[in-house]
Amino acid sequence: MRLVYKIYSTLGLAFLLLASSQVAASFYNPDQRRDVEAFITELVEDNNFDRQDLDELFSQAELRQDIQELMSRPAERRLAWHEYRKIFITPERIQAGKVFMQEYEGTLQRAEDEMGVASEVIAAIIGIETYYGRIKGRHRVIDALATLSFDYPEGTPSDRSAFFRRQLVEFLNLTRQQGLNPRLPMGSYAGAMGYPQFIPTSYRDFAVDFSGDGFIDIWTNPIDAIGSVANYFKEHGWQTDAPILTPARLEGQGEQLDGLRQNRFDRLPLSEVEAAGLIPEERQGLKDSTQVIPMAFKLEEGEQFVIGLPNFYVITRYNHSRMYALAVYELAEALRDTN
Repeated sequence: MRLVYKIYSTLGLAFLLLASSQVAASFYNPDQRRDVEAFITELVEDNNFDRQDLDELFSQAELRQDIQELMSRPAERRLAWHEYRKIFITPERIQAGKVFMQEYEGTLQRAEDEMGVASEVIAAIIGIETYYGRIKGRHRVIDALATLSFDYPEGTPSDRSAFFRRQLVEFLNLTRQQGLNPRLPMGSYAGAMGYPQFIPTSYRDFAVDFSGDGFIDIWTNPIDAIGSVANYFKEHGWQTDAPILTPARLEGQGEQLDGLRQNRFDRLPLSEVEAAGLIPEERQGLKDSTQVIPMAFKLEEGEQFVIGLPNFYVITRYNHSRMYALAVYELAEALRDTN
């Protein structure tokens, strides 16, 4: 029996070592990757980085296959609206949002007063993005951005490597400026960070020190996160006290509205949308020339028709998904109704 046990133990160890070798981590060592070496050279020459520091950093940055897989199948492309909605519009998330709004009532009101963005919309963004700061991402930002910069998944609708290389450059710039260890920040599989899930260029352009402590901290400071979300919306043209969308009814099949059932953001004059058969249920304050987005969302049975107004378009600048923007709207409405 001891001999049999020893044989099985040896085989088990062999299989374990084989499995380990098959899933061994792959790193972005510049000695083995010419593209990484060239990228480092650009950073040294254009941004005055230290080559040795970058060599060490990228030698520890990991190529993550799970990130490639997640980028290949985001929820916005896999799910219908009624499936997507069940993830975000839940009693638990609404209740957690109510608690968040009560805890940061003064900060949310100040952001609304100074930047014109409704408190419930700010809270809804943070609620959708990170469950009010509870789920900020489980991937190292350096791994996510390196993977998507140098090994963007094949077969995806577009190769966005150049976009993520810009994010990687900006991430390294901001960690240097803020005195942060670039190995430590955690975020989403796309390299988004903190309570509001800002990508590095959004951090650079829109994050603010709303707490007044001299440091912009969207990772652990919800006050800065609230101010940063409000500033993002303000800078993208948010209209204070203006509606976000209006429900609509479709007369006919909407053949003239090419983007009705697609994740597109072609804005049309309201008069043209009405002429094509999509009629708003609420028209007060809207002009024939108002630029709107005609949309249809798939329900378990039938469709839901809405017309996105200028503020809806602003939400899609935060995340280029109609379903995301509609989820933000519905969560914000639920939070407003519970206050």
